[in-house]
Amino acid sequence: MKYSLIALATFAVMEGITWLTHRYVMHGFLWYLHKDHHRKGPGFFEKNDAFFIIFAIPSWLCIMLGSMNQAYWVVSIGAGIALYGLAYFIVHEIIIHQRFKLFSKSNNRYIRAIRRAHKMHHKHLDKEEGESFGMLLVAKKYWDKVRKDESISNEITAEQIA
Repeated sequence: MKYSLIALATFAVMEGITWLTHRYVMHGFLWYLHKDHHRKGPGFFEKNDAFFIIFAIPSWLCIMLGSMNQAYWVVSIGAGIALYGLAYFIVHEIIIHQRFKLFSKSNNRYIRAIRRAHKMHHKHLDKEEGESFGMLLVAKKYWDKVRKDESISNEITAEQIA
């Protein structure tokens, strides 16, 4: 139970680490790797995909070294990082950018809110003046926009029925 809680706590902390890394590293000194994600070019792969490897290294090291030294709390940290990486892949690559055509027609409010937040992040083509650097936590303004769009859509539907 203790190790599961460590993994879940690590997963939760990773959202903050992701925000900070995205804001100050990917939109900072490693912009040359991240830039092609904001300015899509031809082909399936991007230089930005290197971040999957960069972020997998701490997870792998924690799992491997923790296992070798029977420090299972370290393995749990590695597992939490890996779980966040899986969530990132599913949310960012599949749901948001639809690099794999799964869940492409979802009308879920949360999915619409994260897509809206990410769309606003991508409206900035340069590394400066960005917004919405996290992944799983969505700012209230994006939730409000989705709710407003829903109410407008419901009003239009009600008018069409009447």
